[in-house]
Amino acid sequence: MNRFDFQKLADFRIQEAEGLLKLGLSDGAYYLAGYAVECALKACIAKNVKEFDYPPPQKVVAESYYTHDLNKLLTAAKLSNTLKADGTTNPGLEKKWQTVQDWSEQARYEGTRRRKRQN
Repeated sequence: MNRFDFQKLADFRIQEAEGLLKLGLSDGAYYLAGYAVECALKACIAKNVKEFDYPPPQKVVAESYYTHDLNKLLTAAKLSNTLKADGTTNPGLEKKWQTVQDWSEQARYEGTRRRKRQN
């Protein structure tokens, strides 16, 4: 995948998340929105390292780039300081990041477990 593929995928996942949210399917919307953030951060990383394709393993440290951890990806994208600076002028941004940063690829299972416990 390359930077532009990640950008398109992020846009598609956000559109899908919005559609699910309109239907009241918040668990799926949360999962897809987090996935969109992951894709967007990976697009930023690809741009920063000036690689058309997502950085190949021989050029980067795998733990930093090939992860689903949004905080690690934020750091690898060199956006941590930008987020902090923007958070001081936009207090809502920091609160939103607090929600987003806890996302993981395991979120796709969380709604299912929650519904089973309720039944």
